[in-house]
Amino acid sequence: MSTTLRGITWDHTRGFGPMVATAQRWHELHPEVEIVWEKRTLQAFADESIASLAQKFDLLVVDHPSMGEAAAHGLFLPLEQHLSADFLRDQAAHSTGASHASYQINGSQWALAIDAAAPIAGWREEVLAAAGERVPQTWDELLALARRGRVAFCGWPIDCLMYFYAFCVNEGEAPFGPDKTRVVSEAVGGAALRAIKELADACHPDGFTRNPIRTWEWLAAQEREAYCPFAYGYSNYARAGYAAHRLKFGGLVTRKGKPLTCTLGGTGLAISARTKQAAAALAYAQYVASGVTQTGIYTMGGGQPAHRRAWLDAENNRQTQDFFHDTLPVIENAYMRPRFDGYIDFQVKAPAQVVAALRNEITPPQALDRLNELYREYPAR
Repeated sequence: MSTTLRGITWDHTRGFGPMVATAQRWHELHPEVEIVWEKRTLQAFADESIASLAQKFDLLVVDHPSMGEAAAHGLFLPLEQHLSADFLRDQAAHSTGASHASYQINGSQWALAIDAAAPIAGWREEVLAAAGERVPQTWDELLALARRGRVAFCGWPIDCLMYFYAFCVNEGEAPFGPDKTRVVSEAVGGAALRAIKELADACHPDGFTRNPIRTWEWLAAQEREAYCPFAYGYSNYARAGYAAHRLKFGGLVTRKGKPLTCTLGGTGLAISARTKQAAAALAYAQYVASGVTQTGIYTMGGGQPAHRRAWLDAENNRQTQDFFHDTLPVIENAYMRPRFDGYIDFQVKAPAQVVAALRNEITPPQALDRLNELYREYPAR
């Protein structure tokens, strides 16, 4: 008797390629199971409610901030009730940073971490060398390089919100703390916005039109801007033959004597609570998240794994110019976003206020007031 599972992921090689590769291999090992993957845009991945998707698909590649919604409304299977404790302990022990823990809420594991990511630095080594430049190590060196026209700023609205969170942490206060009337204090939030604005002002304004994918494509295609200080990393661009030119990736510059913090990204694989093929979906999900698959076919298929073994693997690092080795410390120190029910709606609305402050349309205090007003709209916060 044949079984067909339907899955939804996002439309980049990193999101779609490994799911197709693992689905094909799983079908070869289990001919009775067919897995069909569909894809949605990166923006929809960040913004779209998972409730409607959980009604249509058995398997969902999801972002961890949606876990509050999933838990509150019973959208996904609680995996600790279906997978062995030994398997979940292995997942936790081999997590890349907080990737595994980011899918835990209310005592349940709502997805398996299959992809780990955070904003990292990327550059064209040959373009920097030809211009007599070097990779900046400090915030001041970064600003100087930007003022010489060599820095690409990834200023897509949601990414600017992620930078805001990270710079707040760097200023000494994590957002969404005990005071539920505000996102962050005015002193820290204002300092964070001013720091990001200082960099954005030194870069070409076209950066505000590019998300991470477009930023890495841009960096790989032209010969002027040669360095991006932070955008969500894509190991694909570190591979030979993927883009017009190969990129090198590494850690973030220091500011005020310590490395910049970033905001955790990545994806997890969840199973709809409405699936009628739970056993088949669970078996496939466990296969995808396993260390062997993550280190092998998942990464070879264009994926960016979440299992630590894959990040330490010599062959994976050889093929990506040490992408995994060199950026692992960034992910391990990343800030995790809140996951309350309603956060995704906040994340859809909040970026406009951050961008408005960065573009001199409103002042930092006005932006913070609007963020706080928005935050107070969510009872589950």
